[in-house]
Amino acid sequence: MKPIPLNDETAAAATRIIWFEPPAQALSDPVRFMAYAMTYAMHEEIQVLRRYVSDDDFRDALDHAPPGIIDARSWAYWNSKMGRYPPPPLPVRRFGTTVGPDVSALTAAYEEGNPKLVRRLSLDEERRNARTAWQKMRQQESSSMSLEDIRRRAREEWRAKYGPRGLGGGRISRP
Repeated sequence: MKPIPLNDETAAAATRIIWFEPPAQALSDPVRFMAYAMTYAMHEEIQVLRRYVSDDDFRDALDHAPPGIIDARSWAYWNSKMGRYPPPPLPVRRFGTTVGPDVSALTAAYEEGNPKLVRRLSLDEERRNARTAWQKMRQQESSSMSLEDIRRRAREEWRAKYGPRGLGGGRISRP
């Protein structure tokens, strides 16, 4: 991802988005800054950023977003805006190097009588595997569905989960 220049308008946006750091420090890591922007920025700040950040930069920021910054709702929204539905798995914070058991390694270890049942994967390898699985699933879906069909399906799923109230269809009771 290309760097975001530090000028008056980006500094003002950076101050509102990452309030706990000086603008120069906040803009020094564009991927991290965009993760915060996708979560906390208002429409006006996004308009400023869109002058300097392309859709490809947004996708790159989503692909390399640090775990723990973007919430699930923002993750779903920005992936949808970038044409990715369903979204890939959210980045997850992990402690240590043990990620979890690999089923094929567990099966092989069990069949061989090997006491070492858990294969350790690096976080990068796990993300690569999850991304590859997501891309395969997306390819299978995209071959049979247009982008408009995907958006319609997403709207229907959202309405089924949250009801008609979400988009102004519900009534607001006033005392």
